[in-house]
Amino acid sequence: QGPLRESGGSSVQTGDSLRLSCAASLSPSTSYAMAWFREAPGKEREFVAGINFNGDSTKYADSVQGRFTISRDNLANTLYLQMNALKPEDTAVYYCAARWGTVSTPLSRYYSSWGLGTQVTVSS
Repeated sequence: QGPLRESGGSSVQTGDSLRLSCAASLSPSTSYAMAWFREAPGKEREFVAGINFNGDSTKYADSVQGRFTISRDNLANTLYLQMNALKPEDTAVYYCAARWGTVSTPLSRYYSSWGLGTQVTVSS
């Protein structure tokens, strides 16, 4: 088992909501910026949302801006992704990622720790 473990993926309908969680065993949690990425069948892994080490700065992909919210609880060592108004194009395996440093980045190559992913399927 790696240092990151996602949960919360499910099969839902268009317009539904889901909350993904990522339990992190990194220490100290405040030394890591974190992010969510996703990978749909036949597509490259893409950035979804990122959050800095203390949670006061976030970034979003244009495709999820206004629908998804990333947050973190450093006391609980947990990262979250609240997903609202889900669409079929949100169907993917969602991955949690962490990088040593204070600021998140949309570039996957800068993340050193990855979870195994959780499947989100949105049906029309």
